[in-house]
Amino acid sequence: MAVYTNLPTLEANFLAPLKTTFDVVGSSIEGGRSATGETVSMEMSGGGIVTATYDDCKIRDEEQFEYINMLGARLNGSFRFINVPIPTDWFGPFPIINKIRRPIVTGIPHSDGSYFDDGSGYSQTTVWGKITANAALNAGIVRMRVYGLSRPLRWSDWFSIYHPTKGWRAYRYWEVLDRYSDGTETIDGTPTPYQEYRLAIAPPLREAVTSGTRVEFARPRFVARFPAGFTLPSVIEAFFVTQQSIQFTEAF
Repeated sequence: MAVYTNLPTLEANFLAPLKTTFDVVGSSIEGGRSATGETVSMEMSGGGIVTATYDDCKIRDEEQFEYINMLGARLNGSFRFINVPIPTDWFGPFPIINKIRRPIVTGIPHSDGSYFDDGSGYSQTTVWGKITANAALNAGIVRMRVYGLSRPLRWSDWFSIYHPTKGWRAYRYWEVLDRYSDGTETIDGTPTPYQEYRLAIAPPLREAVTSGTRVEFARPRFVARFPAGFTLPSVIEAFFVTQQSIQFTEAF
């Protein structure tokens, strides 16, 4: 039986890809052609699958070679899985701090102002949400409350939900159906402003969700495997610098 939970997450920053591509493919089937040659498309009830490509990862450090070797050993054959992040850092609804959008803030000290022994602090996402109405498996509409937004939800944003059985799954909304009254909710003793929406999403929910389920906007991710026929070889080039592209497809 496939296991989709408690998986490692791909070290996206460590791989340093020049480009990343994410898509949802296979959302419909053709229902034949009209007399003019036009096709009629019908949506699949389960939606398409999320795909990703990390293009031209710059592999030059010793540990990067080791990491690529581990990915090939773990994922070749397409029967083991890994969580793959979607780096929406530059266009997501995150606050701008020091002229840069920040999905995550770091260096947060303990309550007494001190840090860990190595000088590091805590980290925390700047934008997150929660489901505010139960939704069934394959639901294409969710109601969501979102905290910390620097702008309204408008055209589309990626987000992810950690499901008890299906693990991390990524979604994006294709229409804002309703925006409800804004408000403030006290979270851990802190008044926190929120915006609440009803959203049409794709792909549809991979697992039913209940009210209160957390939603992540910072580095949304999904359970993935290598697509059939793809393998990640260990490559060594002159001058010990190579570029490799890695493909992923949502795991089921």
